[in-house]
Amino acid sequence: MEINFQTDVGRKRNTNQDYAGLFENQSGVSLAILADGMGGHQAGDVASQMAVNNLGERWQESLIDTSEKAAQWLIKEIQDENEMIYEKGQSRPEYLGMGTTIVSAVLLDQSFVLANIGDSRAYLVRNNELRQLTEDHSLVNELVKSGEITREMAANHPRKNVLTRSLGMPRTVEVDVANHLWVPDDYILLCSDGLTNMVSEETILTILLSERPLNEKVETLIATANEAGGADNITVLVIHFDEQKEENQ
Repeated sequence: MEINFQTDVGRKRNTNQDYAGLFENQSGVSLAILADGMGGHQAGDVASQMAVNNLGERWQESLIDTSEKAAQWLIKEIQDENEMIYEKGQSRPEYLGMGTTIVSAVLLDQSFVLANIGDSRAYLVRNNELRQLTEDHSLVNELVKSGEITREMAANHPRKNVLTRSLGMPRTVEVDVANHLWVPDDYILLCSDGLTNMVSEETILTILLSERPLNEKVETLIATANEAGGADNITVLVIHFDEQKEENQ
C-alpha cells in the first residue's frame, strides 16, 4: 500500500488545529490517524496533537494483528484518550472546553478497521465511485436523518459546525468502529471538514482517480479547497491499496 498525508492552515485561519500521523506497531501493522481540534486560544492544537501522538505511541507498543483485536484496541484506547483530554481541559482555564474530532484506520493485510468521533470523515473509492464510510456526529446530520432538512440544505446550514460528539467533551464518549475488506486499487480518504466543506464529492473523486502520483493527488485536493476559499484548516490522508503492498509515506 501507499500512503500520503498533508495538512494546510487554509486561507482564513491563523493557526492549524488539524493534526495527522502514521504509526507502525510491533507486528508491522499501520495506524493512520487524523484529528481536527477545537477550542479557544491554542486548545484545539493541544487536543488534536494529544489524540494523535498519544494513540500513536501506544499503537507502536502493541502487537495487534487482527481486525477483532484492532476494533477492541481502538474503542478502549480512544475512550481512555477521551478522558485524558477531558482532564487536561479541566487543568487550565485556557484549555477549558477543548476537544477534537478523530478518524483513524488500522491497515491490515485484507481489511481495514475504522474508528471515528465527530465530523472528520473516511471515504472509500472503488469501481470509480466515492462512498462515505463514516457518519458525521453533528447537529446538521441529525437534522438530515430526522427529515427536518435535506442534504442540500445541510451544506449551507448556519449550525453545520456544531458537533454532537467529540473527543474530550464530555468525559465519556461512544466510538464508532467498523471493519471493511479492501480489494486492490481501493483508495481510502481520511479528511477534516476543511476539505469536504469546500470541495464537492464529485471533484474529490475526479482528483483521486486522476493519473498522477499519490502525493500530487493529496496536494491537489488541498489546493482545490484553498481555491474555493480555504475557510478552515485542511488535512488529507490517502491510502492506496495496491497488489505490491509496499508502504510509503
